[in-house]
Amino acid sequence: MKRGRIIKVSGPLVVAEGMDEANIYDVVKVGNKRLIGEIIEMRGDKASIQVYEETSGLGPGDPVVTTGEPLSVELGPGLIESMFDGIQRPLDAIAEKAGSFLTKGVEVLPLDREKKWHFVPKVKVGDEVKAGYIIGEVQETTVVNHKIMIPYGVEGKIKAIAEGDYTVEETVVEVETDKGIKNVTLMQKWPVRRGRPYAEKLNPISPLVTGQRIIDTFFPVAKGGSACVPGPFGSGKTVVQHQLAKWGDAEIVVYIGCGERGNEMTDVLNEFPELKDPKTGETLMKRTVLIANTSNMPVAAREASIYTGITIAEYFRDMGYSVALMADSTSRWAEALREMSGRLEEMPGDEGYPAYLGSRLADFYERAGKVICLGEDGREGALTAIGAVSPPGGDLSEPVTQSTLRIVKVFWGLDAQLAYRRHFPAINWLNSYSLYLEKIGSWMNENISEDWVELRTSAMTLLQEEANLQEIVRLVGIDALSEKDRLKLEVSKSIREDYLMQNAFHDIDTYASLDKQYKMLKLVLAFGEEANRALEAGVYLNKIIGMEEVRDKIARAKYISEDEISKIDDIREELTKAMDELIAEEGVTNA
Repeated sequence: MKRGRIIKVSGPLVVAEGMDEANIYDVVKVGNKRLIGEIIEMRGDKASIQVYEETSGLGPGDPVVTTGEPLSVELGPGLIESMFDGIQRPLDAIAEKAGSFLTKGVEVLPLDREKKWHFVPKVKVGDEVKAGYIIGEVQETTVVNHKIMIPYGVEGKIKAIAEGDYTVEETVVEVETDKGIKNVTLMQKWPVRRGRPYAEKLNPISPLVTGQRIIDTFFPVAKGGSACVPGPFGSGKTVVQHQLAKWGDAEIVVYIGCGERGNEMTDVLNEFPELKDPKTGETLMKRTVLIANTSNMPVAAREASIYTGITIAEYFRDMGYSVALMADSTSRWAEALREMSGRLEEMPGDEGYPAYLGSRLADFYERAGKVICLGEDGREGALTAIGAVSPPGGDLSEPVTQSTLRIVKVFWGLDAQLAYRRHFPAINWLNSYSLYLEKIGSWMNENISEDWVELRTSAMTLLQEEANLQEIVRLVGIDALSEKDRLKLEVSKSIREDYLMQNAFHDIDTYASLDKQYKMLKLVLAFGEEANRALEAGVYLNKIIGMEEVRDKIARAKYISEDEISKIDDIREELTKAMDELIAEEGVTNA
């Protein structure tokens, strides 16, 4: 190991000399307490190091030792249900060893070295294997079957394999390669800044069903897609991401709390073990990995936390799982980049962010995707990346939001005005978009109903017309509108309040299946069609609007449970019948 010495300390940035044998992105141990750091710049024999721990107490002359390896994560059984910091140190193990707060220099291994896992082989002696081949399985939790894969770069013939209980460091398989015997354990390592390889990238066409009506119906995200949730403080970014983590139909959830408030991560920790997974009946934690780098943790580790999280997500994707990654929030990650860039005295770009902000964001989001994994079975895996963005003052023209929008295909724009009016989720339907609409629309037409796209288009048209009509109302008053236009305002209001508004804290309304969403939207639009029919028959608008009983049932359809959604069809029939009666009354009156 090559030893250098510190010549400068500037917050989380340390400069050391005598590091001519080190490489960029090598992990180093800094000072007598062996703090973890990473080389981010080399000039001659001087290395600039970002330290992932508190640097108070370091001074010139203190030793720096390079490990010769890049920042890597340990991948193996024990990841699920765990909570790590930004550089994959398990927080519960740190708490046991050093108390409730992060202590400088505490060394804890990411995966438990003592726990034994039951390994069930899926190959036999003599089988040829390559990188990505599944050689066995470990039942990690009641819902996650952890598939043990041949590490990248290993190819050969199985020499020895046996079922049994092993720790993550014990050899489970011996592979005879051209370079001799290679021992394979339950655990493998992977550098966080390098995307894991795959056989082929596929076109994502199926939706990640979230149970959130405004997302699934109007702005869907594909499995293997990328999305961003920008919005000002208090508009509900974190609640939206919690909902996606809870209800999205991904098999594995990786949740990264990057620079957010500690109490929000506490909410996740308290909620997820109690939440019942609708698919398995187990708690949500049984398929979740948490990465917590809260706002009071060392700033440099925020930069690493995003890469740590997405590398773990790629690992589960390689097993053939559908993985959803939530990053809350990438703005805090970008602020960490800006701070380190400033300390390195690099030329600043827009608003002080480094000139490479856009390329770093692209590196992150482009690791999402639907792929054919390496291996013999051609299994498909998907990694969906959803990042929250916290623009200062809600200004969506700032660099992090704009750089993100150039990369992702779905934009859920949160609106402070909607949040103030208690409309949640506060996603603005007029400035949000999804570039997956065409592909997912075809999937919906095939799998849910052949008129799904038609219904969505009708509802979106009404909402856009409502915005134009509201301008006229503000200028000259509602009396200037025709009865048909006033009816459009009523139907649009029903779409907004009875369909788009969704209560995350209501047992039934928190989640709506695609079938329920279809029936609800058809019901709301049926009111508009039936009301138009009545208007043409000469019924006054006031009488139509005054149909309190049936309109109340339409408004309360969101609270009908999933196993009783046929009742929504009954309400539609009741609506048609009530409108027929109105038209008949009008006919008698006119006669």
